[in-house]
Amino acid sequence: MSVSSAPHGRRHTVDESALGVTSIFQKNNDHAVVDHDMDADEEVLVSLGYKQEFKRDFSIWSCFSVSFSILGILPSIASTLSYNLAYSGQAGSVWGWIVASILIQFVALSMAELCSSMPTAGGLYYAAAVLAPDGWGPLASWNFIGQLTGPVSVGYALAYMILTAAAIGNPEYVIQTWHIYLTLLLILFVSGLITMQATKIIGWINIVGTWINLIALVIFVIWLPVGSVNTPKTNPNSVVWTGEGLVNGTEWPSGFAFIMGFLTVIWTMSGYDAPFHLSEECSNANVAAPRAIVMTAQLGFYLGFPVILVIAYTVMNIPDVVAGNLGQPMGALCLQVLGPKAGLAMFCINIVAQYAVELGCIIAGSRVIYAYSRDGALPGSRWWKQVNSYTKTPVNALWFDLAINALLGLLMFASPVAIGAVFSIGAIAQYVAFTIPIALRLTAAKNKFRPGPWNLGRWSKPCGYIACAWVVFIIPVLCFPATKGGDLNALNMNYTCVVYGGVMTCALLWYAIDARKWFKGPKINVEHLIDGQDSDDIEAIMVDGDSEPKKRME
Repeated sequence: MSVSSAPHGRRHTVDESALGVTSIFQKNNDHAVVDHDMDADEEVLVSLGYKQEFKRDFSIWSCFSVSFSILGILPSIASTLSYNLAYSGQAGSVWGWIVASILIQFVALSMAELCSSMPTAGGLYYAAAVLAPDGWGPLASWNFIGQLTGPVSVGYALAYMILTAAAIGNPEYVIQTWHIYLTLLLILFVSGLITMQATKIIGWINIVGTWINLIALVIFVIWLPVGSVNTPKTNPNSVVWTGEGLVNGTEWPSGFAFIMGFLTVIWTMSGYDAPFHLSEECSNANVAAPRAIVMTAQLGFYLGFPVILVIAYTVMNIPDVVAGNLGQPMGALCLQVLGPKAGLAMFCINIVAQYAVELGCIIAGSRVIYAYSRDGALPGSRWWKQVNSYTKTPVNALWFDLAINALLGLLMFASPVAIGAVFSIGAIAQYVAFTIPIALRLTAAKNKFRPGPWNLGRWSKPCGYIACAWVVFIIPVLCFPATKGGDLNALNMNYTCVVYGGVMTCALLWYAIDARKWFKGPKINVEHLIDGQDSDDIEAIMVDGDSEPKKRME
């Protein structure tokens, strides 16, 4: 890794234009000022306006392991199986995975390009603020709910799975809502103790989580078709690939029901932004982090497809799986295909994999809280932005994130549909956050965006346009309930619009009434020229390959 050198004791400006970054400094022609030697990663981060506060103990594989753990292909599909299978049947699930996964790749590619140009913990939040037109940056970046709902949605599914396993083992046990909530609180607390550790430890934990998810996936793909107790063991090809297997489980036209089933794919393929948020803890971040994003999205597509195929070929009774007495589709599927003992064993393997997903979600969410707090965006920011002196991780932000998720978990006492809305909210909020900076990069910032070392070249704009069109198309679909007219009631309504719309309305009102007065977007925390520093001994820092400093400050 290269190191930028400067004469001892002399302050030098960092020329961000030569580093392939799109920086907040561009808005006022400012530059960071340093008085010490920096490696390439710190140089890039300083040019973006931030001090290096974390240890860079993550490698590309560590970053990938966190995002792949969040992806958690098997447990994520298990958590949302009632959507794709119930809405569009076996064939709808298979073709839905192919169509939606391909379109999601364009979002991941565009995001990776942004990450290479702006590798900060704030990720898309920072990108939206920098790429927005003058005066609109704070509003464009005022969107952070997506990462907050990850731990509660995954934790709720995990808690329900654990209690479902208990119900399978003890048929007399009846799951109560308060049992689920207490289990969720225990999961959040134990997960917090694990994820508050140092970066290196977290990296190893997530590498283990990645292997657990891969092993669980392989076991599932082999065991279900081979160990099926049904006769025949699998469905015919016509049910899996043709209209014969397209079952409309909604009151909408079949084509629309097919699109509604995309929620399973979107939810599963929504953790690949984690390397963006971990880029301040990653070495060679402006190359390693975008590569980790693309690797996660690609492997999610390829490895998720056999899981969907196995489910489509082995499920025999869809209503029994998605609306059975267990209330947990994956548990019902395992019992239906493998029988009681083997089914319970497979279901428990899935539970372990789901816990790895929970850990990854908490890590990513805490970094988003930290980034917003570093810029003073949240109440109590001065506490949440603190980096623990021992672990060098944002421990306060992590526990604040867990407290928010514990409160969101109270939605389960309203109705199963209300707590189920956190899955749609997580998908919608994250993809809204994904798309805003991509759209700005194509419009308002088309002349000021500086591609990083990892970029799409001439494919950048086509990928961006497809990504934006896909998200604009799919978001309204995710807000529709499965029923309509007289059949629609308080228990089966889709509460996504109410919960997400309500929270975002409150956030925007807060911004309009108060936050716009003090929230100005990314807050530079490194010394810079407009700070009013003496400039008599400041000269531009030399960038690799340059024989002359770019500029001398007189």
